[in-house]
Amino acid sequence: MGSGEQRGRWKYWWITLRFSLLLCFGEHVSAQIKYSVPEEVKDGFLVGNIAKDLGLDVGTLMERRFRIVSGTKDALFEVNQTTGFLYVRKRIDREELCDGNAACMINLKLAVENPLEIHHISVDITDVNDNTPSFSEGYQHFEIAEHTSVGTAFQMHAARDPDSSQNSVRLYKLSQNDYFEIETRDSDEDKIPFLVLKKLLDREFKAKHNLILTATDGGNPSRSGTLNVSIVVLDSNDNRPVFSQDTYTVTLQENVPVGTVVIKVSATDADEGTNSNIEYTLGKTLKLKVYDVFQLDGITGEITVRAPVDFEDTEVYKLDVQASDKGQPPLTGESRVIIKIRDVNDNKPEIEVTSLTNVVSEDSKPGAVISLISISDKDSGDNGKVLCSLTDGVPFELKSSFHDNMYSLVVKGQLDRELQSNYDITITATDLGQPPLSTFKTLNVQVSDINDNSPEFTENPLEFYLVENNPPGALIFSVSASDKDINENAVVSYHVVRGDGTQNDMTSFLNINSENGNVRALKSFDFEKVKNFQFHVVATDGGVPPLSSNVTVKVFILDENDNAPVILSPINTNGSAEGVEEIPRNVNAGHLVTKVRAYDADIGYNGWLLFSLQEVTDHSLFGLDRYTGQIRTLRSFTETDEAEHKLIILVKDNGNISLSATVTVIIKAVEPKEAFAASDVKHVVKNEEENSLTFYLMITLGSVSVLFLISIIVLIVMQCSKSTDYSSKYLQDTNYDGTLCHSIQYRSGDKRYMLVGPRMSIGSTIVPGSNGNTLVVPNKRSWDSGEVRCDYISPFLSQKSYE
Repeated sequence: MGSGEQRGRWKYWWITLRFSLLLCFGEHVSAQIKYSVPEEVKDGFLVGNIAKDLGLDVGTLMERRFRIVSGTKDALFEVNQTTGFLYVRKRIDREELCDGNAACMINLKLAVENPLEIHHISVDITDVNDNTPSFSEGYQHFEIAEHTSVGTAFQMHAARDPDSSQNSVRLYKLSQNDYFEIETRDSDEDKIPFLVLKKLLDREFKAKHNLILTATDGGNPSRSGTLNVSIVVLDSNDNRPVFSQDTYTVTLQENVPVGTVVIKVSATDADEGTNSNIEYTLGKTLKLKVYDVFQLDGITGEITVRAPVDFEDTEVYKLDVQASDKGQPPLTGESRVIIKIRDVNDNKPEIEVTSLTNVVSEDSKPGAVISLISISDKDSGDNGKVLCSLTDGVPFELKSSFHDNMYSLVVKGQLDRELQSNYDITITATDLGQPPLSTFKTLNVQVSDINDNSPEFTENPLEFYLVENNPPGALIFSVSASDKDINENAVVSYHVVRGDGTQNDMTSFLNINSENGNVRALKSFDFEKVKNFQFHVVATDGGVPPLSSNVTVKVFILDENDNAPVILSPINTNGSAEGVEEIPRNVNAGHLVTKVRAYDADIGYNGWLLFSLQEVTDHSLFGLDRYTGQIRTLRSFTETDEAEHKLIILVKDNGNISLSATVTVIIKAVEPKEAFAASDVKHVVKNEEENSLTFYLMITLGSVSVLFLISIIVLIVMQCSKSTDYSSKYLQDTNYDGTLCHSIQYRSGDKRYMLVGPRMSIGSTIVPGSNGNTLVVPNKRSWDSGEVRCDYISPFLSQKSYE
């Protein structure tokens, strides 16, 4: 193993030791971690254990997506998510990366999620002596007059070494000779060699000198480069050009037009003739960029712009200008021109977005981070200062970090997906230049749904009307609820709240489709047994946890003409609808022979009974009242009239398909004496029959009255519980024969309903095809002021709708 390799290893050990000490004690100095890495290390070189230094749990790095979020695609470093170590990813050339700057620092930004943490580290790239000093040309020629004074200095080509600090050019050495020596002068960061005459030249003794200039850097081990120097000794021309200033300084605004004159240099020569004719040239050891951007007029000394000037590329240019006369040998003078570039606001701010997510839950708390925003501007001063803002009216805001121009996009206010499900957020970055320049970037943020809305019914309670005798298993109605949420949170299922199994509990006869709310009846309802009932339906969404709401469903059974009239009297002892009436032959016209009594279990028009003569022996002798069922004589009996008459009376209701019953009445005309005798006997029998009939009628009427009162109470409670506009009015009127007629009207929503007796006269008309029991009322005013009459008592009332 050579001594050079041993020294290299000791150097790397020393760097590693310093790096370890920096990790141990640097935490007390700064919150930001700094590492140091020498250039030219191999791929995979360990920089440091970031997870340990940041206090992160190594086992969670993979889950938390530990990564570097800054830098270009051609990154120099990478982190291992398993171990938390930072490694060198590719070869690092400090001279290429930092362009010879004294400090070469790379700032890295690392992120971990859940929760989000951003860490900043700095890596200092240290220089190693990997470049050899070199001259722009391998040969330099001088022509020096023999009478040149001792101590005269001649600028030589300077060696360039891309390494920095100690590893750059430190020493120039000239080969052994009797006439010349090297003097080194510092010019900013450069060391310029000058050839100094230490002894008078004698062209006749020696006309040419060949020397070697060696440039050595300060590395360990050091590197060196050589320049061949040729010196020809000449005669005469003993005055060299002198510039008006040793150093010219000028300020030039960037982006000036090509051809702009920057400055004019001027030199004078005390000689005469050709020895005083001056030609200007640029030094040959300048950076190549100088020759690309500027040009020098050799005759006038004007320096002009030949290519665009960019402050962001180079802030200061240094030009070495030489003035040479045309004497033999020519003499030269040197001066330096410093051109400072003034920045203008010609770069827009740049916005870099590191999106953590573009979907945010609507229950996110204020301060939740959505994205990281990095703002940069290549300009300097106020031109490079940037103000950042967001679109107005969005529930988000930008929060700045401790690093300049670093922001976090966070939730500011309460989010509600049902009000707005997505936001287009425009970020505006504006610099402080004159005029200011702006950049815009739009981010789309989606708001995800949570189950925060219960299903809603359109109204509560729901009212449905069902005609009796519905087919078992048939669909009778549907309930529906909507949910403002989406997807699973908006999937609604339905179920019926089952009752206690009592007589009034109808839920056991109902079945609801849990998916669409269709309600089917498992039995056929009979209006004469059940006129209305109610139950509760619960709507539940599919969220976690689920939300629900319930609605009261009120069902009103509508009557259908399914009961035929029943004859109450006359009835024989065997139960047949037949009776015999005896009347004196001397009765006058209008005499009440008998009255047919009947009832219908239906209500309204379905229970409104009409009487008609189906068969009669003499139409001129007897008449039947269409509404009351009274049979009266139309005229007095004559001697030619038969003594016995048979009347068959048809009793039918007013249903759409009317049902009927018949009764046979035998009327016997007898002499008055026989009539009185029979009347006494018959009166006793009839009293007994009427007492029995009255008893049954009282039971029937009592039952009907109880049902009627229950219906009235339910309707009153239902109407009083509603907040909508409706009115209830109860009307009573007694007709000419003392029977009681009832009429009830009420409103539900946009419909009005009424309970009617068997015969009404309120300016109404019977609508064809309406089952004979729908009343069409011209208007509410005529309803309220109309007359209600009832000529026949029916044991039930009917509920009908009108508009």
